[in-house]
Amino acid sequence: MNIEQKLYDSALNLLKHRYPKGDGYAAAVRTESGKILTSVPPDTKNDSLNVCIELGAYLEAFKLDEAITHSLCICRKDEDSEVIILSPCGICQERLVFWGGDVKAAISTKDNKLIFKTIRELMPHHWSVANGEAL
Repeated sequence: MNIEQKLYDSALNLLKHRYPKGDGYAAAVRTESGKILTSVPPDTKNDSLNVCIELGAYLEAFKLDEAITHSLCICRKDEDSEVIILSPCGICQERLVFWGGDVKAAISTKDNKLIFKTIRELMPHHWSVANGEAL
């Protein structure tokens, strides 16, 4: 089984376990050493306190001092709905820049296929080029 499929399966297992009924969200990242870290967003009573689904896994990788190589995020509307692959939002793309332009992230597609693109591909005109840096 390839890395991308392992990430998807890890996130899907977490989603099904953590959210057996109703809507659900889960993320999985792979680190340079091969660890797979997963996360879910915390429930909040105030929507302005929400954080991205994958943030917990990003912070765990940072705590472990391990570089992220792959990131994936999924969601569903209810237990009978299709599981949808979500591209990282702009904030999470910026978070992944910390580990460089070669980090691969799963992206949303019309046919919901498991496809990964590098952060460099997702952000070809990243602002860091103005500083003489390149992803």
